[in-house]
Amino acid sequence: LHVTIHKAFVPMRYQSSFCCSALLMTRCASSMTIHAPKTLIPYSPPQFAKPLLNVPKHRLNLANLPTPLQEIALHSAERNEQSVLQPLLDLNVQFLVKRDDMSAGVELGGNKIRKLEFLLADALDGGYDSVVTIGGEQSNHCRTTAAACRMVGVAPHLILRTRRANQVEKDREENNEDSFGYIGNVLFDRMVGAKIYTCTPGEYGRIGSKALVESLCKDLTTESGSKVYPIPVGGSNGLGTWGYIEAVDEIKSQLNGEAVDHVVFACGSGGTATGITIGLALAYRDERENMPNIHAVGVCDDPDYFYQEIADIAREMRLEVPSNASASPKSVEDFVKDRVTLYQGKGLGYASSTEEELEFISRFASETGIVLDPVYSGKALYRFMREVQENQEKYRNSRIVFWHTGGSLGAYEKISALAPKLNVMSPVKRLDVYGKKSSN
Repeated sequence: LHVTIHKAFVPMRYQSSFCCSALLMTRCASSMTIHAPKTLIPYSPPQFAKPLLNVPKHRLNLANLPTPLQEIALHSAERNEQSVLQPLLDLNVQFLVKRDDMSAGVELGGNKIRKLEFLLADALDGGYDSVVTIGGEQSNHCRTTAAACRMVGVAPHLILRTRRANQVEKDREENNEDSFGYIGNVLFDRMVGAKIYTCTPGEYGRIGSKALVESLCKDLTTESGSKVYPIPVGGSNGLGTWGYIEAVDEIKSQLNGEAVDHVVFACGSGGTATGITIGLALAYRDERENMPNIHAVGVCDDPDYFYQEIADIAREMRLEVPSNASASPKSVEDFVKDRVTLYQGKGLGYASSTEEELEFISRFASETGIVLDPVYSGKALYRFMREVQENQEKYRNSRIVFWHTGGSLGAYEKISALAPKLNVMSPVKRLDVYGKKSSN
């Protein structure tokens, strides 16, 4: 395998004199390594992205890119147990992980920062002074948005969906008590001073995330005169998705011409899935026989919902479906369904974990040193391993890339469920400092 690992690279389009020197100075190797996060960098898309007509004007440099592409050593687990990756070992699979969990520090790490490089560039270009976005109580997207907003001088406002919304408000009004807490992503939301507004899952479902964001934007404008920029759940729209068009260009450069058979990732709001699917489809348009099989595991909705969501975002990006001489142009929906397979992987529901999922996450961490989050990547890889076991010959002697999208802070919310497993895996004993045990 000649995959480029841990090596800085310059995407091909930046190697000509036609490239944007500002981006070269800030992203690629350069004697000048200091940059301002809020600097607007003129954007030039990859060559393969020409069929996407709605091209951003600018991006920011917020993430630490490229993220590593690592090969995982497959081996039998300790304690005479089978490895959680035993099916891959048995099938002679080469297993790579694209580490987007390492895209930035704790505040910004994960897949969302790639999208925010484009979304916040648009906000700054438009002169906005505040941002409103929305997500679950332990939203990685909201945590990343809040921190990134502070880095570029924009005020963050977060709508967090929680079953505790009414109780938290009651505690505040009746007892002057803040019972919302400081666990996981919420700790970082609050440390960067985000203004937090809660809603119940029922309100979220009835009213919709878009309407809730629009309503708060209107209220903030009326109350304070702020110019408020709305960002959808997960940063998943036609603009944010360009972050993963760029990510496809990045991984293709890292692979350096080597073939990959399968690319696997979690799908939550659809933007990452759209970028990877459309990006790979366009990047391999002239070498379809070498295009990886794309596997997206839905963690909150059904496959049909995500097929439609990916198609809708692709239309927002103004995708011109490539045609060939032997067939008339397909619809965007057909184009999407022809290139990605979606799986139902939500299990008990969004952010709800089964014992089997948590066992898988715990053992994966102890075998590889990589922590998967329980909401996205953990569910996705757990479900995909079942797919491998059910269709073994499809994966025998293949090379698989699992795209880790981050979110490990969400594990803090699972401490009580994880504790019995961790007590066995990682027991704590008092060190016999004075040799008392040996002298008895």
